[in-house]
Amino acid sequence: MAVKSKKERKNILWRLIVFIISGIVLDIWAYAVAIVLLINWFVVIFSGKRNKELGYFCSLWAMEITRFVKYLSFETNEKPFPFKELDLSKKN
Repeated sequence: MAVKSKKERKNILWRLIVFIISGIVLDIWAYAVAIVLLINWFVVIFSGKRNKELGYFCSLWAMEITRFVKYLSFETNEKPFPFKELDLSKKN
């Protein structure tokens, strides 16, 4: 029993470290996403065409936020960015 609770405590402490580091990275990324969203809106307004790459950049952030929340809520053990490489394959 003691071994299991020691392992669980280590797991929780690791998730705390992931929370702090990934939280900071994803928060900074959120500002970049806000800027890219505005740029994408202006691109659409003036050119009449969507820029899929800019949209994908924002979508990638949303996928990482989802992975972040799932990891912190113990739904999965898949670590979020920057502890895991980004999945840059477009799934359209």
